[in-house]
Amino acid sequence: MAEHHLKPSVDTCHWGYFDATEKPVLRVKSGDIVTIDTVTGNKEVLPDPTKFFIPPELDSILNGLTPVGPHILTGPVYVEGAKPGNVLEVRIHEVSVLQDWGFNVIIPLLGTLPYDYAQGRLVNIPIDIERNKGIMPWGLELELAPFFGVMGLAPPKGWGRMNSVAPQATGGNLDNKELIAGTTLYLPVFEEGGLFSCGDGHGVQGDGEVCITAIETALRGKFEFIVRDDLTFTYPRAETPTHHITMGMDPDLDQCAIRALRDMIVLLGEKTGLPSEDAYMLCSLAGDLHITQTVNGSKGVHMMMDKKNFVAA
Repeated sequence: MAEHHLKPSVDTCHWGYFDATEKPVLRVKSGDIVTIDTVTGNKEVLPDPTKFFIPPELDSILNGLTPVGPHILTGPVYVEGAKPGNVLEVRIHEVSVLQDWGFNVIIPLLGTLPYDYAQGRLVNIPIDIERNKGIMPWGLELELAPFFGVMGLAPPKGWGRMNSVAPQATGGNLDNKELIAGTTLYLPVFEEGGLFSCGDGHGVQGDGEVCITAIETALRGKFEFIVRDDLTFTYPRAETPTHHITMGMDPDLDQCAIRALRDMIVLLGEKTGLPSEDAYMLCSLAGDLHITQTVNGSKGVHMMMDKKNFVAA
């Protein structure tokens, strides 16, 4: 097992897309640990540099890259041995905030209430890193729970260059607040090496991310990548210390819920041997459907099931 540190730069970032032809910026072996630093934002959201720390790499990235979508992503990382049909297990060991501010924006015609706010708004939110707090304009202090809004692999080459806004079967802009340090994300592999990228750092976010942004900030993540040739599913899953998570993404929230539920029924069958009807019943009695986000074009629902309910039939 080797450890690596991937820092953001104009040579190690791509702005707003996933693409199977994107050249890897790092090659690692299965079982290696990679610390990945990220940046976020654009020139319009930057605060007063005399009052807040702005990562020095950000200026060259903003001037040197052409945006396709909103998210500045660090990567991709090529994991040796990852082949189409495998699953890449991404263990999220640590997530930490790298700057003393974040931002939140309301954008007319976007978000869960696209027509309610005709004027756009930008708020810079101070972050107290030592106390793990985001300080709202009216004085409220929110406990931070940082996670990466975007973690994903390359799509199949036939899909072409994919904008980073809508989540896909490959992951991407999942915006799932459960994916904090200590959780594991499972992503199906569609191209050799998987080609993992991440970004869209969130200091804290509620289920829904309703105004289209969280506390957007720069994060550092410590990931362990493990190639799983014993798993064959084709849609993202996750695991916390206490729960299994299945996901659904679609423009229709009903279809999101259906996908997350069906995948949980399958997962229960795989792990416990429960017949489908019994697993469906258990989901009704003990499963929790959460709205992941309602703002990314393809919305999201995730189902959580306590691990204590995974008892062999």
